[in-house]
Amino acid sequence: MTTASAEATGAKPVPLWSLGFRPFFLAAGLWPALAVAVWIVMFATGETLPSRFAPLDWHIHAMLFGFVPAAIAGFLLTAIPNWTGRPPVHGRALAILAGLWLAGRVVAFLSALIPLWLAALIDLSFLFALAGVAAREIILARNWRNAAIPLPVCVLGIANLLMYLELGGVALPPGLGWRLGLAAIIILISMIGGRIIPNFTRNWLMRQRQSALPPAPGLADRAALGTLHLGLIGWTFLPDMQVVGWLLLLAGALNVLRVARWRGIATLGEPLLAILHIGYFWVAAGAALLGAAMLSYAVPQAAAIHALTAGAIGTMILAVMTRVARGHTGRPLAADRTTVWIYALVSLSALVRVIAAFSAAWMMPLLEASAILWIAAFLLFTTIYGPYLLQPRTS
Repeated sequence: MTTASAEATGAKPVPLWSLGFRPFFLAAGLWPALAVAVWIVMFATGETLPSRFAPLDWHIHAMLFGFVPAAIAGFLLTAIPNWTGRPPVHGRALAILAGLWLAGRVVAFLSALIPLWLAALIDLSFLFALAGVAAREIILARNWRNAAIPLPVCVLGIANLLMYLELGGVALPPGLGWRLGLAAIIILISMIGGRIIPNFTRNWLMRQRQSALPPAPGLADRAALGTLHLGLIGWTFLPDMQVVGWLLLLAGALNVLRVARWRGIATLGEPLLAILHIGYFWVAAGAALLGAAMLSYAVPQAAAIHALTAGAIGTMILAVMTRVARGHTGRPLAADRTTVWIYALVSLSALVRVIAAFSAAWMMPLLEASAILWIAAFLLFTTIYGPYLLQPRTS
């Protein structure tokens, strides 16, 4: 039932379907905890799923094309009305999108029991439907400034398709699909992060009556983004080319300088803001580690991948979800003690996972510890923020 029809019948609209962040942030809290729990059990016991994906491929797919798209959907469907001035997608339309996302998770899990083409069709439908909805809202509002926003979502859909094609025996470079998906996500984080982090920081510092503010975007930002995007695209299609490794090392250094210019140190008094800076620092660290892994066997690629996934993606998603959930449910834009624990748990999970890649002797205990910390972070988010998502706005 849409909000309009609910009002016409005198019924109260269901809060869960009133705005995109509510169902999709709930999904983005529950699914990564469940998926990592399933993965670590499979890794430890050798058990498999009724899926056409091998256990490691299912783990990658569940994170890149399940967890991340849920968070992206929650963010975009909440932000686009602010950008366009149009009513938000809500009610039945929002429920259909959430249903498509859930159906994709089910068919990926059970894909060995159904035709591959059907599993792919159902799973792919969500990302392309989301891109279509976003494009429709932007076009109807003539909001051309954000016209490129649906493109990374389409690229994620193409990356997901490539994973299914490789699964079906199509001759593709091994891992092309997941590399393209990861590159698209990090590019999206670097673009949106570069927009919101310095702006939020500037506004907060001005309220603190501080005069040293993050500078306006300039050449340093363009250089950091240019090298990062070229390096990630190069790694996607040419993962063994050493010049790409050097480019990613440069991108890591330039993005460290970029995030340093945003004055994150000054925000340590407000963890809700400081965590965004920490999340972006993981982008820089992950790029540098990926470049180093391409140049030397001493740096495992797994360390770089998990700096970008558990570190950059996990931290940034929780940072954005907690901020958006608090702001849009009428709660103060300040992190309480439990929220700080969420940030600490996900940060420790990422750090332990990166360290595990360097330690063959301690790998299994460290993997288990990282998984426990990750699950705890997202279950704590769901426990504390789930009621906020299900209840009406407080003010």
